[in-house]
Amino acid sequence: MACYAALLHQPPASPSPCTSGRAGSCRVRPPPLLQRRAPPLSARARISPRCSYAAAGGSAGAGAGEQPAAALRRVLETPGAHQAPACYDALSARLVERAGFRACFTSGFSISAARLGLPDVGLISYGEMIDQGRLITEAVSIPVIGDADNGYGNCMNVKRTVKGFINAGFAGIILEDQVSPKACGHTQGRKVVSREEAIMHIKAAVDARKESGSDIVIVARTDSRQALSLDEALWRARAFADAGADVLFIDALASREEMMAFCAVSPGVPKMANMLEGGGKTPILSPLELEEIGYKIIAYPLSLIGVSMRAMEDVLVAIKGGRIPPPSSLPSFEEIKDTLGFNRYYEEEKRYVASPAQSSFGSASSSGDTKSRTEKSQEPIIDILPQLYDPGSAGGRGPSSGMWSRTLRLKITGRDGVQKIDARIPAGFLEGMTKVIPGLAGTNIMERLRNAPMDSDNPQNGQILLDFEDGMGDRIQVFIA
Repeated sequence: MACYAALLHQPPASPSPCTSGRAGSCRVRPPPLLQRRAPPLSARARISPRCSYAAAGGSAGAGAGEQPAAALRRVLETPGAHQAPACYDALSARLVERAGFRACFTSGFSISAARLGLPDVGLISYGEMIDQGRLITEAVSIPVIGDADNGYGNCMNVKRTVKGFINAGFAGIILEDQVSPKACGHTQGRKVVSREEAIMHIKAAVDARKESGSDIVIVARTDSRQALSLDEALWRARAFADAGADVLFIDALASREEMMAFCAVSPGVPKMANMLEGGGKTPILSPLELEEIGYKIIAYPLSLIGVSMRAMEDVLVAIKGGRIPPPSSLPSFEEIKDTLGFNRYYEEEKRYVASPAQSSFGSASSSGDTKSRTEKSQEPIIDILPQLYDPGSAGGRGPSSGMWSRTLRLKITGRDGVQKIDARIPAGFLEGMTKVIPGLAGTNIMERLRNAPMDSDNPQNGQILLDFEDGMGDRIQVFIA
């Protein structure tokens, strides 16, 4: 690896070989290896939690226990140029994964548009990008490369940004060399920091990675092609590789020849292409063409946000005109539910359905304890209200009249073990109390009682109808008296 002092004072590369399009004659430096030695498992960054029922089946995402960065490095080490559309929220990221892509980017342009409704001119903050990024990485299992703009400040800010992106579950991070406030890569007004500062930002990012015990992929981007010159952009790309960047990216290259010159820099270090849809400065080439030039990963920054904007505009015009979108222009409700994971959620939810008489005290591990606690109580039971109806009376309340008059025992024991209530109450009265006792809110006493036996010769006194803890920690029990 070259000495930083030599890098900082090296003059710009001469334009003759690289600007002529003869990429093979460009002077290059030995690249750092993409495959770095992984840190010990105990020191690695933790994978962000993901919703299992929301993950798309059959995706080529991270394996069980695999770190996001390791999954991304595995993609970069496989042959071919890999397409990675840019998402802007959890739903768009999930759609990228369902479509079968092995990785995706976040687009600062699109996140600023979707989250703020504002242009990508440095208005969105580090905190907002981290918050949005965490939601995105939790929604998918494929590795996500996050757009970190210029690191949001000096080298110390860059270190904090890298560590924040690691904790948010990102597999990679893009850092650019623009001044603050930054500008969108293909728009006017771009300015870059000095060579010295740009290189130190990458060095700070590498140090932050080591300090975190992570292996996050650092994508070093320079905007100096439009801000200064192609020669300066090529020089910075070499310097970034020497400083420890894993992937190199020169934004807004203006021709196929410039793209070839870039890919000849630091052979062996993967190169990123940015296919700005809708009319940017870089030629739009096919994945095969980009692979032949030497690119390894391809970003499509505006496709998802662009088609979403157009689709929403079209449907709003239709609704305003008294129409609704035709079936061909939107998925069915069932398809929407499937995309969002409703069916997977319902299947998983079945594992935790409790039977009507089951409660937090009704499991096998606590059933013996429940019985012993019930038998221990020898305090007298107080009848606080007379029976309202005779069990066998006719008329008055239809088929449930007998149940309304059945006597129940309500027992409430504080979390400190002190008994608060032990009383006999007509079922009809207790049914009314469910509306005023928070712990009983929503409980259908009469439905539970209907399922209990009505045989006067075998009343099953002591049968438990309810047994649970309320939000205050009190244990509430209802028995057939």
